[in-house]
Amino acid sequence: MLNFKYSIPTEIFFGKGQISSLPAELLRYGKRVLVVYGGGSIRRTGLYDTIAALLRGAGISYWELGGVEPNPRIDSVRAGAAICKKESVDAVLAVGGGSSIDCAKAVAAAAEYDGDAWDLVLDAGKIKDVLPIAAVLTIAATGSEMDRIAVISNPRTNQKLATSHDGLRPRFAVLDPVYTYTVPKRQTASGTADIFSHVLESYFVKTPGVFLQKRLCEALLKTCLHFGTVALNEPEDYDARANLMWASSLAINDLIAYGTERRWTVHPIEHVLSAHYDITHGIGLAVLTPNWMRFVCKTPENLPYFAEYGINVWALDGSLPAEQLAERSIRKTEGFFESLGLPKRLRDLGMPADLLEQMAGEAAHGGTVGGFQPLNRQDVLEILKMSY
Repeated sequence: MLNFKYSIPTEIFFGKGQISSLPAELLRYGKRVLVVYGGGSIRRTGLYDTIAALLRGAGISYWELGGVEPNPRIDSVRAGAAICKKESVDAVLAVGGGSSIDCAKAVAAAAEYDGDAWDLVLDAGKIKDVLPIAAVLTIAATGSEMDRIAVISNPRTNQKLATSHDGLRPRFAVLDPVYTYTVPKRQTASGTADIFSHVLESYFVKTPGVFLQKRLCEALLKTCLHFGTVALNEPEDYDARANLMWASSLAINDLIAYGTERRWTVHPIEHVLSAHYDITHGIGLAVLTPNWMRFVCKTPENLPYFAEYGINVWALDGSLPAEQLAERSIRKTEGFFESLGLPKRLRDLGMPADLLEQMAGEAAHGGTVGGFQPLNRQDVLEILKMSY
């Protein structure tokens, strides 16, 4: 196990009715707030009215940045930063899922920066000061409510990039599973796939001595396997929604990655796809992940890691040869995503094949991508073709 510094400073208010904590927590940072949200779901569910009443009742002035895109765009970030600067905003409150929270993070950083917001996406080293960020979560998926990452798209350059900085972690987040009851089935499914993929990125590492991290990962994966299906079939099952919501946070808040050499592989490849075609992130991950697994399992030294996965997550017969265990675990993974109703091929998403080579080059723009088995441009291209 590698040395590490543990720091996960986000305060979590978890459970029914925890929205009542919102005004007092925001007042710790000031009385002028920018509220960032996506489409009309928070209005339809009444959450918007609840939050507006709480803010007004506490004497908090607020401005709005609504209509944030599912893959948040840099123009939305620029608009939010402009409001913050003009109105001397004290804090940024995201209400929604990962897209709204990622946008709010970038806004909070850009509000304290004199240049263009896209500079901070290209180079996180330019992030110095960040306005306090808070979140009210409405979907279990990205884990952005508790991590240090913001993923922002630039349609003009066909780029979707992640920027990372400690200041981007929300100061606090309200996690009420009840707010996820109305999430549509497709979003519940893609969110579950996103959580599952986050955990896999931490699980498949070659750092020796990380027994505890592996077991934590396996528990989270089993949580997705069980409660993802329950949430689809019984959307108002509180325990299912609660377990998925907490799994979402733990999957990417760094807890399971401390002491390991995690380097993202499937995520940056998918970012290229959704930058070009604006597909749902979790759906892209569900298509790519089994084929990444198949590709890296062509290397014999990788088979034991997948055999372990098959035995401990899928309860496969440990007496089978590693090659069989690996292949069966991959089929199980693919079958799970299919059982959630997610597409199996990129062509099913209406994506043409003529940009696969270009996208492979963009994913491996630094020469290679990933850490479990570094992939070059040709490797990524083969995975994309396998996924097509």
